[in-house]
Amino acid sequence: MSRLRFTSVVLLVIAAITPVALLGSGLRAGFAEEPAPAVSKPPRPLRATAERVTAAKRLRKVYGGDPAAWPAPDVDAGVAWREIGLLSEVKHPESNPASTAKVTLGRMLFYDVRLSASGKIACVSCHEPSLGWADGRVISEPLGKPPGRNTPTIRNAAFQSFLFWDGRAASLEQQVDEALTNPTEMAASRDQVIGLLGRSSGYRELFAESFPGRPIGFAEVVDAVACFERTIVGGRSRFDTFLQGDTAAVSDRELLGLDLFRREARCMNCHHGPTFSDGRFHGLGLSRYGRSNEDPGRFAVTGDAQDSGRFRTPTLRDVTRTTPLTHTGQFSLAGVLNMYNAGMVTLKRHDYQQKTAMFPVKSPHLKPLGLNRQDLADLAAFLGTLEEPQHLVPPPPLPEIEDAAVTVAR
Repeated sequence: MSRLRFTSVVLLVIAAITPVALLGSGLRAGFAEEPAPAVSKPPRPLRATAERVTAAKRLRKVYGGDPAAWPAPDVDAGVAWREIGLLSEVKHPESNPASTAKVTLGRMLFYDVRLSASGKIACVSCHEPSLGWADGRVISEPLGKPPGRNTPTIRNAAFQSFLFWDGRAASLEQQVDEALTNPTEMAASRDQVIGLLGRSSGYRELFAESFPGRPIGFAEVVDAVACFERTIVGGRSRFDTFLQGDTAAVSDRELLGLDLFRREARCMNCHHGPTFSDGRFHGLGLSRYGRSNEDPGRFAVTGDAQDSGRFRTPTLRDVTRTTPLTHTGQFSLAGVLNMYNAGMVTLKRHDYQQKTAMFPVKSPHLKPLGLNRQDLADLAAFLGTLEEPQHLVPPPPLPEIEDAAVTVAR
């Protein structure tokens, strides 16, 4: 077992047991060099079974109707929250309209390892349907050169304004281009990809049908894959069924968790709207600041010191299928809930860092919550209602690549 994976497993176990112990333990994997002294909040008293049953009965009346009539969540001043609800229809950009032929082509390209420099990696290598369209690994290591981040799911990426943890892509087209050409991912050469596809009569026919009158170019490759990725959407979870009027779709425990999510747990400061994400960037104290493997997060894109250590809020839809969690890939669902309950990690400024503009600042939305073990179990149960039915897309038969070279536009 690698040192990184061993350390991460240890953290998963500890985080799931006691967040305060973790914050004060001095464990260094994944955290900046020195956390500030932990500030804890005692857990509130447990509730008797009868009290919980009564509360759930009341909440069924509160949340049993139109979400537009639900009481406002508990969020901090200035948070422009949106109600959690059903996903809308996917909107395809005018520059890349959808077609059945294009989706079919994009699916083939998504599965084709021949597009990568090594001939061994495809998009599906890191976005496996059976793993919630992620890869189940702590961090992605497609070429043995780990970029140091956990692979986010691409399910519902069609609804996101920014892609990747640092938001360096503003569209699925940019995301596909980056994944194909990034030297730590597929490391493809644009000319190599175009030349390869041009040597396949099967692919030439598919491109002609998908992009009439246009020669095979890298932009067409990107558009086809992005078009396919826009078909990878959810909206069939038990929570969606509940929103559509079937109040029996969630249990009492899950309903208590929904109420906690909206109120005492303060989740909707960042996880709101139909995708359960504000699409913004926040600091969690997990940037490894000042160390050799420091991750500057959003700062690497914007150059704004205030973005140091900030990462995009992930969707919570299907979160139970996409563990391990956070951009560091260190936590189980129970571990994340414990850490948020403790207020996450507050980093200590050393004397020489007092005027350092790049020092990562934890989001003010994160503070000790004082939730008890019932609350944490209820929250986990509610998040389980966001799990989607398996959306398995079997590998399609791929066109053969002929030996004869064919001239194509570059």
